[in-house]
Amino acid sequence: MISTYVLFYNKLFKQMFEWGLVPQKFIVVSGGVLSGIGKGVATASIGKILQQYGFSVTAIKIDPYINCDAGTLRPTEHGEVWVTDDGGEIDQDLGNYERFLNIRIPKKNNITTGQVYKTIIDKERSGEYLGKTVQFIPHVPDEIKKRVISAADGFDIALIEIGGTIGDYENIPFLFAMKSLERELGRENVAYILVTYLPTPSHIGEPKTKPTQQAIKTLGESGIFPDFILCRGKDPLDDVRKKKIEIFANINSDCVISAPDVPSVYSIPLNFEKEKLGEKIMKRLQLEPKQKPDWTTWNQLLHNIENPTNSIKIAIIGKYVDTGNYCLQDSYISIGESLKHAAAHSAAGIEISWIDSKKYETGEETIKNLHEFDGIIVPGGFGASGVEGKITTIKFCRENNIPYLGLCYGLQLAVVEFARHACNLELAHTTEVVENTPHPVIDLQPAQKEILAQRAYGASMRLGAYCAVLNPESNVFKLYEQASRIVQKNNLTALEEFRKGILNDDKQVVVERHRHRYEVNPKYVDVLEKNGLIFSGHHLRNDDTKLMEYIELKNHPFFVGTQAHPEFLSSIEHPSPIFMGFVKACVERKEKRN
Repeated sequence: MISTYVLFYNKLFKQMFEWGLVPQKFIVVSGGVLSGIGKGVATASIGKILQQYGFSVTAIKIDPYINCDAGTLRPTEHGEVWVTDDGGEIDQDLGNYERFLNIRIPKKNNITTGQVYKTIIDKERSGEYLGKTVQFIPHVPDEIKKRVISAADGFDIALIEIGGTIGDYENIPFLFAMKSLERELGRENVAYILVTYLPTPSHIGEPKTKPTQQAIKTLGESGIFPDFILCRGKDPLDDVRKKKIEIFANINSDCVISAPDVPSVYSIPLNFEKEKLGEKIMKRLQLEPKQKPDWTTWNQLLHNIENPTNSIKIAIIGKYVDTGNYCLQDSYISIGESLKHAAAHSAAGIEISWIDSKKYETGEETIKNLHEFDGIIVPGGFGASGVEGKITTIKFCRENNIPYLGLCYGLQLAVVEFARHACNLELAHTTEVVENTPHPVIDLQPAQKEILAQRAYGASMRLGAYCAVLNPESNVFKLYEQASRIVQKNNLTALEEFRKGILNDDKQVVVERHRHRYEVNPKYVDVLEKNGLIFSGHHLRNDDTKLMEYIELKNHPFFVGTQAHPEFLSSIEHPSPIFMGFVKACVERKEKRN
């Protein structure tokens, strides 16, 4: 019974390939030794190189955890939750892909064990398997391949990054599926890249290849032998170590690629190209380049990052920065990268300090120390922890003319602070923190309360791409206009149309991604505006409800808040307009102080 099913599936799969319904080539990227060594950036860099040769490229991230998505994971455990245009809450590596490839990737490009098993169980419960026994083989690998094919449709090359490390039990289904993919498409259409780590013990003083050898051996147990090995380490790989890996892995040392630590991740594609990785991959996949690579713009921006004409100090006042005795930056990785993007176009160096907002509540830090910074960012977050520290920070920035950028929760708490201290609305707050506050300037909308009453928490959030109409007299409008990011509503792409909300087709709008539940309470908009708070833009729901999207202050060097997450649509080649304006204001503050 099972063999008949497998033969039918294989025949159908090959027919789909002949019809061009699957991409011509796949590149599978896996990791060895330990996690966090840079598989995501390596995958994005390889994609960028192949783009430079003229190929259309997409990237897929496989996460072996049983969660269906990353939306319920703590940032301090798993890192930042990346948001897609179509409302996906997914792994932060898709952010690396988008930042490097300058493409918008949908949520289906993130595949998790939870998604795979949920789909199979739902199909079994609804009788879709027609009475067959549902087993690991063939049903799990088949579901994985089906998802990979769907995500890769329409592209010349699909990169597939498998999360975790070789040897993790939970990776076995995905490695099996990739081997099955190779068998069905042919060896010439699937390449394997292993990213591994070469530690340099301090008491020895030389990089050791044994962990890499063990990773190669473990990968071979799944019937997969790497075509290329990217060797991560503190220093560049020498010929002696390359030769040792060549002998053990039984591949040419030309396919053992050095991947040393670098000051900027944006130099990684150029480092790979020094060893002609792009040409070697094309040769392995029997491809001919479609164009000659042109790295001129990329090189110039990288030069600006590595050789800034001045330097500014930015403080990010967050709540997801402490994990045990260590400071975690992955919770806000896109904010850090967006600052670098804006800095690259401003020839400015960025020095970021990550500060736990709770320290401004306990007296461990004095708020006056913020004077030393050229700009302050309060990022997104959920819950009550550290909120008063953030509000204190915002008040200090507003009263001392320090450039301020509030992202999502950073906008909401800026409204709370302004209501308390500029509008005399004592005890004003967000109902997320104080449910019975006398002045709920930030609150849930009635429709959201109905959803929450049914315990459908995810459905109560605004997730993904939303449009906003901007006030043409506002500073925010000017920033988007300078970046050519203002579009006619009827010119939006299909993904941007996903949750457009705006009713009039002649409107000029901007599009940013969102991930939040609470909104500025419409009942308090008038009093806030009368006291000087400017609402620069709004989103109009289909029921005519106006949701405030941007705030700013008129007589301030830069005081801007956005309900969106503009860091999710920023790349080194196309930086976020909001971050560009913020960095410019920080540079001006630095120059004035000097």
